Amino acid sequence: HTLVTDTGNEAAIAALAEESVRVFADQGGADVLVNNAGVALTSPVHSLQTADAQWLMNINFWGVVHGCRLFLPQMQRRPDALIVNISSIFAMVSMPTQSIYNAAKAAVRAFSDALREELRGSSVKVLCVHPGGIRTNIARAGRMEDVSMIADSPAAIVEQFEREARTSPEQAAAAIVHAITHGKTRLMIGPDAVLFDWLYRLFPTRVSAWFYSLVQWARKRRKS
Repeated sequence: HTLVTDTGNEAAIAALAEESVRVFADQGGADVLVNNAGVALTSPVHSLQTADAQWLMNINFWGVVHGCRLFLPQMQRRPDALIVNISSIFAMVSMPTQSIYNAAKAAVRAFSDALREELRGSSVKVLCVHPGGIRTNIARAGRMEDVSMIADSPAAIVEQFEREARTSPEQAAAAIVHAITHGKTRLMIGPDAVLFDWLYRLFPTRVSAWFYSLVQWARKRRKS
């Protein structure tokens, strides 16, 4: 069963939750919720447009909040249920021009950690997922303003992302299913996410600068 939904709209998510109860009436509603929708925005803070920032936050953060809040009543009636919130390795590692995306994904991580504790002892568990580069259309469909700090053009960003994103959506989905069946609460997807997560643990104040330096090095190397 499919239903097209605007995950940046609270009323649309409420309608989705109601549809879930109707479609799964024999069991009282959904027992797995995956908050996966995400968009990208590239803009330095000094030229950031408020409307673009709100667009991203409404989908990447508030979509997760509304999904959890509006699905929880039906999920709490299930004997065993799980919420999967998709954050990002960018919740830990930050990049110039990605401030709003970084903020949204860090907020998803913190929100998921708090929700997990609120639900401790209940039938609903929470898994927070931190992917690295996944080969989706997120870069191609993203909003791009001034990209000069990280690339020569928006097309160069898309090309770089599609070249360096090593994990397929199918691989990411399989990793999430494995984490679900093994009761995990935290999941890194892709060797890039695993690497930068460990670097963040070891050098939390330095890893963002190192990552940006790596991006700049790769950019110069492509020009030479």
